[in-house]
Amino acid sequence: METIESFKVKAGASRFGKHYKMKAVTLNILDIKISSKDTANALAVFEQTGLTPNGGPPLHTHPDQDEWFYVIEGDYIFQVGKKKYHIKSGDTIFLPRNIPHAFIQLSEKGKVIVAYLPAGRMEAFFEVTDKWESTPSKEEIYRVFESHNMKIVGPPLKAGSV
Repeated sequence: METIESFKVKAGASRFGKHYKMKAVTLNILDIKISSKDTANALAVFEQTGLTPNGGPPLHTHPDQDEWFYVIEGDYIFQVGKKKYHIKSGDTIFLPRNIPHAFIQLSEKGKVIVAYLPAGRMEAFFEVTDKWESTPSKEEIYRVFESHNMKIVGPPLKAGSV
């Protein structure tokens, strides 16, 4: 791997100055803290601010990536395979590749650090969702997940079912 210079990303800032807004699936703001470009695609780290109480992504898999979350603020339920975990501020959860997973944000606002190992196409995925101006069709959501090496395998978690 090519050696790069060290860098600092200030609080509230994004690595390249772009705040991605994930729209339609949930409303989240994502700031790149460590880019795939910084790590030869070995790692990508985002700070995600969740603005959708009782919202979260559909049950999905990452066939080639592990994922980990550290909760800074808020309360969540994560489903990983058949297991469910209540995760709150200060907790960490690891999601192994190929295991179906989803989460639901229980609190009004949430904030997590999420890392993808390897980085894969997650930055490109958030670039696409940032451009959505209205709620895409279910087919479009499936297509965008699949074109970024993820597969939807079930619906989002529901507040009453967790």
